[in-house]
Amino acid sequence: MTEEPSKLPRLTLARQIRDSLVSRIVSGQFRPGERLVETRLAATYGTSQAPVREALRELEVMRLVETQPRRGTFVRPFVQETLRESYVVRAALEETATRLALLAGTVPVEALRADVAAMRAAAERGDGEASARASVSFHRRIVEAAHNELLKLSWEGLQIEARTSVTMVATEVDLHDIVRDHAELLAAMEDGDLETACRQARDHQWHYADLPHDAHGRTRDSAAG
Repeated sequence: MTEEPSKLPRLTLARQIRDSLVSRIVSGQFRPGERLVETRLAATYGTSQAPVREALRELEVMRLVETQPRRGTFVRPFVQETLRESYVVRAALEETATRLALLAGTVPVEALRADVAAMRAAAERGDGEASARASVSFHRRIVEAAHNELLKLSWEGLQIEARTSVTMVATEVDLHDIVRDHAELLAAMEDGDLETACRQARDHQWHYADLPHDAHGRTRDSAAG
């Protein structure tokens, strides 16, 4: 039996409950197929059912849970595997989008600079949500600059906003690292360094796939070099 979290302050309860539930689902404390009962969760977090209901609605948008009519809300299966797989697919799509945009000369440099500035400001004030929004905007601009509708549809089909939110909540991401990674990718694109930019676009996403090896076949322990 897992240890119950301590009760939360009564400020922004729905968001805090959502983030707590995300961590518990991704860590496996809530098992695939397990039912999440509003009344029990409300008692656990020391609140009414309203913020719990709101949190569960957000989890459904993130595709971490599913609500079945007359049955309740259940943890979706294969959450962790799906997250890993999505980042591998996203890495391939964004590497290709970066290549196409650079070759076509359609990289929206000024807009990307603005997104990096927004990430930097978010990091300074510790705002993970704003950082996630700016990151998604940055990558969407590159995908759109590729001018390949099928690639864009495939990328959108990965539900980037939701998965980014899950990653931000479920992992201890340093917001300043996010700024650095995007700034380095932008610098390579501004320099017109095609292969470096493509490699960085791919590796940036592959990092979050949480696999024992990186995109170059190196084990994680030796991947830092």
